[in-house]
Amino acid sequence: MNWKTNYRSFYYAHAPEPDDLILKKKETALLVIDIQNTYLKPPEDPIDQKRWAPFLNRMNSLVIPNTADLMQHFRDNDMDVLFARIACLKENGKDRSLSQKKPGWNYLLLPKESDESKIVPELAPQKDEIVVCKTTDSALTGTNLRLVLHNMNIKNVVIAGIFTDQCISSSVRSLADESFNVVVVEDCCAAGSDELHDKELEILNMIYCHVVSSKELKPFIKA
Repeated sequence: MNWKTNYRSFYYAHAPEPDDLILKKKETALLVIDIQNTYLKPPEDPIDQKRWAPFLNRMNSLVIPNTADLMQHFRDNDMDVLFARIACLKENGKDRSLSQKKPGWNYLLLPKESDESKIVPELAPQKDEIVVCKTTDSALTGTNLRLVLHNMNIKNVVIAGIFTDQCISSSVRSLADESFNVVVVEDCCAAGSDELHDKELEILNMIYCHVVSSKELKPFIKA
C-alpha cells in the first residue's frame, strides 16, 4: 500500500494511479494549521480525559514530532513555512465567524494575545515566518493568505495540522478552489478520532488534494 492507492473513496476506488508528484522548492510551501496550546491541554473531566487520550497520544507521539521534522526539512531546503492559528482580534470574540460562536465543542474564544491561542513551543515560528490569525475554519477565507501565497509565487501547499475533518478540510477545499496544488501529510494531521481522520482523508483525496506520509513526501521535493 502507498499514497497512490491509500484513502480511496467510492468515487475513486477504480481510478488510475496518479503521476508522481513534483514539488519545486521555490513553488512549494508548508502550511501548519492550528496546532495551538489550547488543544494540547488534557481535559479536566475524567470522562473527557479518556475520550481525548488517543488524540493527545497521536499529537504528542506522532503529529508534533513529524511536523517538527518536516518543518526542519523545509527550512534546510530554504523553503517557506507558514502558520495559521485560530485567534480573534477582539477580547470578547465579536469578530469571530458564526462557526466559532455556536454553542458546543466548536465554541472558541481565543484572543490573539492569549497563551491558549499560541502555537505549541515545539513548532514555534522562526525569524520572519508568516503567521496568519483566523476566525474561520478555512485558513484562506478570513485572512490574506491567498494574496500572500500568490505574491510569493507558491503553487503547491503542503498541509499539516488539526483538525483533519474541520479546519484542515475547509482549508484544503478553499486552496483547491483557488487552483493551488494541495498535499496533505497524513501523519502530520489528526482529528478527534482516528475514524474521523481516516474518513476525511478518504473524502478529500484525489479531488481536493493528494494524501501522503511525511516519508513519502520528501523525495517529491525538487530543486
